[in-house]
Amino acid sequence: MVWASGLPVAGVPTNPYPARILNMSLGAETGGCPDFLQEAIDSVVARGAIVVVAAGNSQANVYDAAPAGCGGVIGVAAIGKGGDLTSYSNAGIKADLGAPGGDRSLDPTESLIYGLTNLGTDSAGAHGYGFGAGTSFAAPHVAGVLALMLSVNPDLTPGQMASVLVGSVRPY
Repeated sequence: MVWASGLPVAGVPTNPYPARILNMSLGAETGGCPDFLQEAIDSVVARGAIVVVAAGNSQANVYDAAPAGCGGVIGVAAIGKGGDLTSYSNAGIKADLGAPGGDRSLDPTESLIYGLTNLGTDSAGAHGYGFGAGTSFAAPHVAGVLALMLSVNPDLTPGQMASVLVGSVRPY
């Protein structure tokens, strides 16, 4: 995160193409946000980048997961085809919004997210397409909307982007 946003990392050349939007489709149940991770997020946001994170897929409170439970991030829950929270998605006050994440309880061709995948079963294999579900599929939708916002107004700050985005959603 730190390097991707253009901040220096000891022993590594500076990133000549700093990212303004970072998507973190990963997480773990940690009981909250570790200090080192919060410090990294704070520095990235202060640099002018926005951090979008997957809320998690454990039907748990987002607050107990990292990086979704950290401050200064946009936590993304998964919603299904009908606009409701999926049965697996983490939720709670730190889940800022929901985006399409697919729902495994319905017909896969109508309810899952179709996209790029790796076809390997126990190691890296050929690239291909496949169906999937999860908050890791939902978060990139939000990162993409933020990129479109920056393409219209590159002067938007992370706070402005978050405010516009979160202020434009409806409850799920």
